[in-house]
Amino acid sequence: MNVRLLVLVLCLLSCNSFSDKEQKVYASPRGYDLKEPVRYRVRESMQEISGIELFPDEHNILAVNDEEGKIYQIDVTANKPYPSWKFAKNGDYEDICHADSTWFVLKSNGALYEVYGLFTDSVGSTHYKFPKAGKHEFETTYYDPQLHSIVLIAKNNEADKKSGHTSAYRFNLATRDYDTAALYHLDSREIARLAGTDMRFFKPSAAAIHPIEKRLYIVASVNSLLVIADLQGHVQEAYNLKHRLFLQPEGLAFAANGDMYISNEGGYDGTANILKFTYQLK
Repeated sequence: MNVRLLVLVLCLLSCNSFSDKEQKVYASPRGYDLKEPVRYRVRESMQEISGIELFPDEHNILAVNDEEGKIYQIDVTANKPYPSWKFAKNGDYEDICHADSTWFVLKSNGALYEVYGLFTDSVGSTHYKFPKAGKHEFETTYYDPQLHSIVLIAKNNEADKKSGHTSAYRFNLATRDYDTAALYHLDSREIARLAGTDMRFFKPSAAAIHPIEKRLYIVASVNSLLVIADLQGHVQEAYNLKHRLFLQPEGLAFAANGDMYISNEGGYDGTANILKFTYQLK
């Protein structure tokens, strides 16, 4: 009798769990259909693709492999090896962004590398150390032209674990210095509410400012979310991402016409790729 009761309880729990998963909503932001991307596979050298920037289109995507200290130039239609340039020694590099005529690469500890001589035989970099003490992990950076600054969003931060927020920090391009106080905080509870999901911490993996909407799009691989905020960090929208399409989204970039590109690392689930989502509100 007890065995039968146990089986019945397990079945009910299983059914409830299945039902909860079925209730998760997969919608798309206005102007996009997240169910219908154009898929581009990338070569073996970029299975660890961790950040992308269009320069200026899908035939010239600048990307970082998160282990090699190299910048690659990806042509999604190419059948030959991608050109690459070594800017620093091997390390954990997470994102890349273009500010005016300068390229910056983000390391996971919050350090920024200003790359000079890109596309030449004399590539090098200047290293700027993140100044705050304590344990930090970063995967996300983007350029905000209104602030004339590089903005870094933390993935793991000691102070954020206590507050339930996700902090963003500013690197001032005029002074080449970091602000030690946070530029803004993303509210994890509000993101969870908008997405209709159970989430304690928001852990971004890429971000970019939409060229037409002038809003910040943020993708979070750990949370399987796409979040939209204003440029002051006020969260406005949140969308669940299906794992079968977004295996490990680590890069995000926009074309000038609003087309959105999200890159996925290969990992253990499949081949790395770049997904293109056409913008319909041009």
